[in-house]
Amino acid sequence: MAAPNEKLAESLKLLKSAQDRGLHVFQSGDFSRVHRDRLVAAGFMKEVVKGWYIVSSPADKAGDSTSWYASFFEFVTAYCNVRFGNDWYLSPEASLQRYAGNTTIPRRLMIHTKTGSNNNLTLKFETGLFDYRSKDFASGADIVVKDGIRLLSLPASLVHVSPTFFTTNPIDAQIALSQISDASEILAKILEGGNSVVAGRIAGAMRAIGRANEGDRIVRTMRDAGYTVTENDPFQVPPASLPTLSRAESPCAIRIRLMWESMREAVIRALPPAPGLPDDIESYIADVNDRHVEDAYHSLSIEGYRVTEALIARIASGQWNPEENSEDRNDRNALAAKGYHQAFIEVRKSVSSILRRKEPGEVIRHDHHDWYRKLFEPSVMSGILEPKHLAGYRSWPVFIRYARHVPPSYESVRVAMPVFFDLISKEPEPAVRAVLGHFVFAYIHPLGDGNGRMARFLMNSMLACGGYPWTVIHVDDRDSYMASLEQASVNGNIKPFADFIGASVRRQMDEVPAVSPFRP
Repeated sequence: MAAPNEKLAESLKLLKSAQDRGLHVFQSGDFSRVHRDRLVAAGFMKEVVKGWYIVSSPADKAGDSTSWYASFFEFVTAYCNVRFGNDWYLSPEASLQRYAGNTTIPRRLMIHTKTGSNNNLTLKFETGLFDYRSKDFASGADIVVKDGIRLLSLPASLVHVSPTFFTTNPIDAQIALSQISDASEILAKILEGGNSVVAGRIAGAMRAIGRANEGDRIVRTMRDAGYTVTENDPFQVPPASLPTLSRAESPCAIRIRLMWESMREAVIRALPPAPGLPDDIESYIADVNDRHVEDAYHSLSIEGYRVTEALIARIASGQWNPEENSEDRNDRNALAAKGYHQAFIEVRKSVSSILRRKEPGEVIRHDHHDWYRKLFEPSVMSGILEPKHLAGYRSWPVFIRYARHVPPSYESVRVAMPVFFDLISKEPEPAVRAVLGHFVFAYIHPLGDGNGRMARFLMNSMLACGGYPWTVIHVDDRDSYMASLEQASVNGNIKPFADFIGASVRRQMDEVPAVSPFRP
């Protein structure tokens, strides 16, 4: 008779075979009841709704949403295909968010169907799927399959979307509009419905994003066709705040530019004035060194490592010896602490360059890969991590535990990072470089691991360019810290995060003597 572990191994072989075919969402009939129950009991599968399951991890803790968010759109596609066949697509609003590269997991996703029942299906972690029975169901060229998901076409979505979308989702709307290559693309849909109100709205929106010629063409064409058009700006914000968007850029790159532009003023208001680069560079670096043990303890603890200040001090003094001590060699926490120490030394070199008035954005553009390699070198050398983790930017998708924000695809990372460093280099305010540098780096999540630690290193490097002190984010404040990052990522509200960093910087400034160069 097979042992329990052998039975589980048999079930896992079936699950692996399904995953090798790219499947992570299943119906109850895809596995026999014996295999299904065994995999659920072991934590390798979770039930979403009756008869539907997703792949999960036995290591998931209670309340961990990672497996669900990673499978969300695959579940929606599989469920809707079974229930509605080809007679469904995402609503105009949801379709535009997909075209705009918005990766946030929605609280309630609406689909349009021919045969739906206007029912809200409650899903995991306070998400839901609403099937709207549409009287004007689109067909033919107005339905596009993108990444396996049925969307309303971009022109049709812009024509049918609610006017409030432009004010409630301005970044998504601007990015979607930027994807229209020529006015002809959307004029065909506007003329088809003879909708002069929509024409006025789209023309005004085009003008607001710096494409006045396209706006004029829409108005002239509609008037030549016999319609009365009154142009209006649906964004309801000063046009100067909407930078001209390049149609050659990817949605991810445009999103980063727009977030930076829309968030910087709130950041400037939240932080104290920059003290300015110190004359005494050696004293500044000495202060950075004094904060090393405290910083390493809190930064590693935020990421879930169990480290002590004594361990960090032992590593910093060179007493940690993995070559002679097997406990040192195999201790995951010690390896993380050793990597942090090595990376800290590299960051300190970068800070010295910045204090000597080298251009901050170019310094971190060049140096951040060195920080990252040093951060994970001990774990790779010990065999805990695969060598691919030293390569640099990730080549696989990542998900942030408990977060509705899903980082951009790995293909987008290589487009986004040059834009990110350009923004830092062109930014005149050190506070903005530090706060948005941290936020946008974490938003992109360009690395397979260590993004939080790298973002905090980057923040402190940018604080240095304004003469602010090295600022430690305490593990006791982790919940507020992570919640404020989520607010910025999901809702575009940078104020909580800027206020959090501002308070942390002030606390650090208050801890230094009155004659300190860190005081403005």
